[in-house]
Amino acid sequence: MLAAKQLLTQTMAPVFRVIKGLLVVAVFMVIGLWLSGNGTNAGAFDLARILVPDEARHIVWNNGFDMLDQYKTGGPDSEATISDANIASVIYDKAKTVNTGLSGAKQQAVALLMPSVAQVQVKSISHLADRIPSSKIDPQALDSNLMAPIKNQKAVAEFFEKKYNLDKNKIEEYVSNAVLISREVKIDPVLLLAVISVESNFNPMTKSEAGAEGLMQVMTNVHKEKYAPYGGVAGAVKPEVNIRIGAYILKYLIATSGSLRNGLKFYVGAGNADNDGGYADKVMAERNRIIELCKSSANTKLAFNGKKERS
Repeated sequence: MLAAKQLLTQTMAPVFRVIKGLLVVAVFMVIGLWLSGNGTNAGAFDLARILVPDEARHIVWNNGFDMLDQYKTGGPDSEATISDANIASVIYDKAKTVNTGLSGAKQQAVALLMPSVAQVQVKSISHLADRIPSSKIDPQALDSNLMAPIKNQKAVAEFFEKKYNLDKNKIEEYVSNAVLISREVKIDPVLLLAVISVESNFNPMTKSEAGAEGLMQVMTNVHKEKYAPYGGVAGAVKPEVNIRIGAYILKYLIATSGSLRNGLKFYVGAGNADNDGGYADKVMAERNRIIELCKSSANTKLAFNGKKERS
């Protein structure tokens, strides 16, 4: 019996090694999926997100595992020591920043109406945007994936092309930038496009008397330091730069003010005023128009006889 047990043990040893190897591979795959998070909302990626929140993954990406120690009770960056109401910190560029060399690796693949936009070499702003927990963002400001299909991007681009009599290539560039940057900053591209429409009518050369510039009318002098990584304030007219900075500021203001409407109020500079002069209503109305446009594009198609029929 003893000899038989030894023989069985020797025979099964390779099998056990294979099983252990598969378990190790499975563990590394789950950790890899958790860290990568490709935004597909499907399969094992969903499981990875359920097991550990997005914010934890971003912490690991940005700062390494030792950063987790700072989030223990009483740590310097714990929620108890962070003032969510400190609007001035973003307005006067005193928000905390974190150096990261992994921002490029975090970029998520996304289908774009103008794919060449994704090839432009520009510094990511995710190292700032990822410090804003998704749980602090008004759900209305989170990406609903309405702009994910190319046909929806095309429908929105054609809408603004006609509305503002724009060059087709330019509006497709702006829409593609908004979609790409929204993934980087983790904010709704529909909202970004609505803000751009209200702020500048998609004219990147627009400059207000107060000194706001570019598609999202970012106050150049106030946010001068934010332009530094992009070659200085001359980048205010560049869509890929202006939208990034504007999207981050908008997300921060939404999180710290408690709602989308309050965030828009602070964004237009009316945080201390009784009202914003109807600014939030204009943005929300434009946002709703884009949403309906996307839904219409998704639910209808052209039949061979040219008539629309429900898909």
